[in-house]
Amino acid sequence: MPDFDAMARLIAYHDAINALDFATIEAMFADNAVYDSGGLGGVVEGRGPIMAGFRSYFDLYPDQVSEDTIIEAVGERAIRSVWKLVATHRLTGEKLIRAGEEIVTFNHAGMIVRVEVIDHSI
Repeated sequence: MPDFDAMARLIAYHDAINALDFATIEAMFADNAVYDSGGLGGVVEGRGPIMAGFRSYFDLYPDQVSEDTIIEAVGERAIRSVWKLVATHRLTGEKLIRAGEEIVTFNHAGMIVRVEVIDHSI
């Protein structure tokens, strides 16, 4: 059994994303984490490249509003969330509307080691 509450860690991770708190987001990822998002660029490996992706994305979509509709444990240290989001492209004004799910997996210390994002058709 983990020494941390994986559900609470996922909620804290999503709260940090919604607040654009990059320092907190970065501190939650293990050095060798993997972020797999087919809808936004594929597989990214390592905390530094993952954070560069976050910063680049939120530079273009700084007003993103995301909401979880389901959060559930799918393993001892893995949490699945179903979400929807709306954001506006900073340069074009085009709306981005996405929905999907992600599975966030933590190591024994509560650090994120993998995020798998699956986009759903809207």
